[in-house]
Amino acid sequence: MKYIIDTHIFLWLLYEPEKIDKIKLKILGNPENNIYITSINFWEISLKFGLGKLELNGLKPDDLPECALKMGIKILEIDSKNMATYHKLKRVEKHKDPFHRLIIWYCINNDFILVSKDGKFSEYSSLGLKVI
Repeated sequence: MKYIIDTHIFLWLLYEPEKIDKIKLKILGNPENNIYITSINFWEISLKFGLGKLELNGLKPDDLPECALKMGIKILEIDSKNMATYHKLKRVEKHKDPFHRLIIWYCINNDFILVSKDGKFSEYSSLGLKVI
């Protein structure tokens, strides 16, 4: 299976894995699963770090792609086709986060399962999003 992790899941894997429920940890630890993070996640982290809204305990956003790779997490670059067709994702009133919406669109178009604790993602299941 192919999974994309949400930003908070990545940060919890780095700093507080006990915050991730056992089901998600089992999926993330299964060597038969392909676990990915996107360039969008790193952009979100970098923006929040630059604004002083995120502390990385001595690391810089620049260090995180290498951390992901060392953890066995593959990095996906969002391509121009997914960026250009992003406008086709229906609006969900309660969820306007542009980082999340682009990752949602990528998951729907490329048959990935999104790993997140964010309950707002379930609003996209009728549009084809698979989320755990």
